[in-house]
Amino acid sequence: MCGRYASTKDPGKLAAEFAALDSTGGAAPGADFNVAPTKRVLTVVQRHPQDESGERDLERTERTIRVMRWGLVPMWAKDKSIGSRMINAKSETVTTKPAFRTSIKRYRCLLPADGWYEWKREGNRKQPFFMTSPDGSSLAMAGIFATWRDPQVEDAEPLVTCSVLTTSSIGQLSEVHDRMPLLLPPTAWEHWLDPDQPDVSDLLAPPSEELVAALELRPVSTAVNNVRNNGAELVERVPLEPQPQAVGLDPGSK
Repeated sequence: MCGRYASTKDPGKLAAEFAALDSTGGAAPGADFNVAPTKRVLTVVQRHPQDESGERDLERTERTIRVMRWGLVPMWAKDKSIGSRMINAKSETVTTKPAFRTSIKRYRCLLPADGWYEWKREGNRKQPFFMTSPDGSSLAMAGIFATWRDPQVEDAEPLVTCSVLTTSSIGQLSEVHDRMPLLLPPTAWEHWLDPDQPDVSDLLAPPSEELVAALELRPVSTAVNNVRNNGAELVERVPLEPQPQAVGLDPGSK
């Protein structure tokens, strides 16, 4: 799963990296080393632009950086609180689950991340790791989004929310957790974001072994466990604590 990640680049840098326009309107969240569910996050979308009258130009698309809330709220939901439980969508079932099947066909996005956190059980404790790209480039997590309006409020403001797709872990990541975000390489971005392409089933499989092998799995401080902690120290490497030997067990015995 993906329940915590880091996103510290400003919209301008992400716009350059993803060949997009900054459409955050100055409302982008600041650098966040501990992104948690229901927080506002930066996303990449590609849609047909609208003119002043609201008409869509179906001849072209425009890729933009936008702000959404992490935790998808389906348009039919009675209450937005459901979003806190919808931060992830399994790639294996996203096309059939009622909460996600419309979004996967029509409303897809990317969630840029410096990296994500996962916890590996080490004896009686859990060691957090930060999965990141060694060269500092953003990881593109596949996502879906939806627009919700409170049915109890007349002329309610739209709330745009998103979920991160997950898939089975492969390679070195499987040693930390059995699930991982669905990472997409730059060659897949156009297909994934294309609003006129309802079928992206070919992109729902786990990423290539080459992509995963290139990631750095960095042990980090347990300070990341507390969502109130938020600073660059959270992504700094820490030494792994040695595993305790079982009492009375001969290390050389089988």
